[in-house]
Amino acid sequence: MKLILLGAPGAGKGTVAKLLTAIDGSVQISTGDILRGAVQAGTELGKEANGYMTRGDLVPDSLIMGIMEKRLQEADCQKGFLLDGFPRTIPQAEALTELLAKLNIKLDMVADIDVPRDVIFDRLCTRRTCSNTDCQAIYNIKSNPTKVEGICDKCGSPAIQRADETEEAIGHRLDTYNEKTAPVAGFYEKKGLLKKITGTSSDVVVAAIKKQLGL
Repeated sequence: MKLILLGAPGAGKGTVAKLLTAIDGSVQISTGDILRGAVQAGTELGKEANGYMTRGDLVPDSLIMGIMEKRLQEADCQKGFLLDGFPRTIPQAEALTELLAKLNIKLDMVADIDVPRDVIFDRLCTRRTCSNTDCQAIYNIKSNPTKVEGICDKCGSPAIQRADETEEAIGHRLDTYNEKTAPVAGFYEKKGLLKKITGTSSDVVVAAIKKQLGL
């Protein structure tokens, strides 16, 4: 499958993507994970992106599109891919359309995951992420806590609250999403690719996407 998953920060795109990859071997592509890895590694890209990400702002398209073109041509994308939270703006959507045409790739669907703002706020404020860039397991202090407080179950690294998941940063991210990213759904709706999926449960969202794809 070749999908784009849209939805506000905290809508569950990452979890849904991981469940979908298990179906046919498609690979999850999250620009956020790639960028956070670059920040941890201290690369030039990471240093440049870090200032934007800490504030909850969008990373410039010039950085993102270079990453995407390289990533989509890697061998593991041959079976399919799930773009997790990308594109985030109309210019990115237009640039991605050109890139996919250049690479002769056709999308199956764009799924817009719709979750209420108060649910998202609660999810993100209570989320904790493994600080090990090779792991990055996600937990929630309410619904899915670590067995030992503050320690990742999988690799033993600290499970931390990301700088962009404080209350102030979350509010800013959601406002930025509504202003710049929500219109991307309209872009794909005009192309006949968009399917709006409403649900707070990842299993419900995955089932709805599978039904749309005839799986």
